[in-house]
Amino acid sequence: MSWKSYALGAATVAALLATTACEPGSITGSDDAKPSDQPSATSSAAPSEAASVTPGETASGDTGGSGGDSDTIAACTGDDLAVSSTTEPADDKEARHLLLTVQNAGDKTCNVYHYPYVKIGDAKGTTPVIKDSDPDPGKPVTLAPGDEAHAALLVAGGGMDEYEANSITLTLHSSRLGSKAGNPIDVPMPVDTVYADDGQLVTYWTTASGLALDFITSK
Repeated sequence: MSWKSYALGAATVAALLATTACEPGSITGSDDAKPSDQPSATSSAAPSEAASVTPGETASGDTGGSGGDSDTIAACTGDDLAVSSTTEPADDKEARHLLLTVQNAGDKTCNVYHYPYVKIGDAKGTTPVIKDSDPDPGKPVTLAPGDEAHAALLVAGGGMDEYEANSITLTLHSSRLGSKAGNPIDVPMPVDTVYADDGQLVTYWTTASGLALDFITSK
């Protein structure tokens, strides 16, 4: 073999080695690496790991009121509601415990917010609310047509300054706590006259009448 043939062969081997060093897998020192073994810049979390929101559910997992997303449902107005009141128990002659009820008499779903502003007779202010009576803090009560919401009213809590009253009104809350929506609504009274005092209290709206009454019947 001539020295020229030997030099040509050595150059060929060197070229082959250089080509092999540039092939995939040579960086890790293994030719067994597969695409699935390498991290992908486009890989993402599996569907089961991603946060999802189903209809009627918020991103935190809390479900909204019946009838849809409460943010897209209009607030109930006095024109939408039929208002009534009953004594609890029904044969209570003193009428110290009343159940106030509003029913959606319209043809569209609507929300009632927080608690009613109640005024008994000629009281200078509205009836204080029992703050821990909110069944679902921060959320309205959603009423489909025909649905009812209840608030329990303690007319006299054994306080002072008893006075006679021949009327009760309620004013609806708007979505913002502490704000009012619309004008006072006359509440039909189950008796002609009630005797109120400064121990009067009212609960938040709820669809469970028994839950509302529990907050006042022990007082």
